[in-house]
Amino acid sequence: MSDQNQGKNQNARSVMERAAAAAARDRQIVRTSIIGILANVLLAAFKAAVGMLSHSIAITLDAVNNLSDALSSVITILGTRLAAKPADKKHPLGYGRIEYISAMLISMLVLYAGITSFTESVKKILHPEAPDYSSAALIIVAAAVAVKIVLGRYVKGVGKRVNSDSLVNSGEDATLDSIISASTLVAAAIYLLCHVSLEAWLGAIIAVIIIKSGVEMLRDTLSQILGERIDSDIARKVKAAVCSVDGVHGAYDLILHAYGPDRYQGSVHIEIPDTYTADQIDKLSREIFDRVYSECGVLLTGIGVYAMNTKDDEAAALLTGVRELVMNTEYVLQMHGFYCDIPNRTLRFDVIVDFAAPDRQAVYAQVLDKVKEKYPDYDLRVNLDTDISD
Repeated sequence: MSDQNQGKNQNARSVMERAAAAAARDRQIVRTSIIGILANVLLAAFKAAVGMLSHSIAITLDAVNNLSDALSSVITILGTRLAAKPADKKHPLGYGRIEYISAMLISMLVLYAGITSFTESVKKILHPEAPDYSSAALIIVAAAVAVKIVLGRYVKGVGKRVNSDSLVNSGEDATLDSIISASTLVAAAIYLLCHVSLEAWLGAIIAVIIIKSGVEMLRDTLSQILGERIDSDIARKVKAAVCSVDGVHGAYDLILHAYGPDRYQGSVHIEIPDTYTADQIDKLSREIFDRVYSECGVLLTGIGVYAMNTKDDEAAALLTGVRELVMNTEYVLQMHGFYCDIPNRTLRFDVIVDFAAPDRQAVYAQVLDKVKEKYPDYDLRVNLDTDISD
């Protein structure tokens, strides 16, 4: 079998393996969500009954929180199912980003539950009502604390393992609920021992914690929707795969767009010898595409080219001199894509300036001035690049 056919077979296997892994991930998310729904509905029923019998606002609100948790699990299932829809003409890159929307909805549910709890707690502070705790009620609440701790750890752990923000948020919410329930037990103990009702005050404090958690969840999800910096491990892995292809001397300007968790498409620039023909570049680009998808699961939809001087020793000397000038400039992180067109007296390269620089344009101008001063006979074609990936 030829190397070309082996490459095609390997790529086909990679596609099938990743499709199977994605389907397994979706099944795991749905199973975990169903467990969360069943547990929260049962807990809500028990707590609602106990809360009404004991006149405890904290326990009643806790039951409402359990229902909101069940709803968040429903949203997670719907989001996972919709995100798995195949691409179509209207959405050619698929529906994976729906998972971000479902995570945002869950964070808004958490925020709403926190605000509602705070409002009800304030009402009870202004118009207190003595609670009536029974042994059975406290035992049920204690059992609920244990269940929510286990459920929260389980759901959050699965969410991190399968990279599902919706599950992570649901698990975090369950953990917060266990804190609410535990605070109810503390309030009950204080009331039974000291005859001082602090339930409403504890409810208000816990509500503030829930609101803070909801805001943080919402902020993190919105940040992902806006577009965050590529994870360092993913960026390094993709660049390593690109550079492992014979003929590639560097990988730069990697841009990846997430169309759902672990669904990346993007582009990269490669540095190759200036002697390569269009046919060689075409073959090289296809090999890079196959290897990056096979090893990293990333689709490179665009591969740009930087030419590398191979015909002139003078160009090598110029590269050394220019690099020394550029890299000794404060806030400059990298110089790449250097090419010296000696017949036309032109120097081409890109420079990356740190976001920490007070004025990136001023740093760029400083680079131009330093190179122009040392090499006045050359025309400069310098691009100011963005620090996109590690």
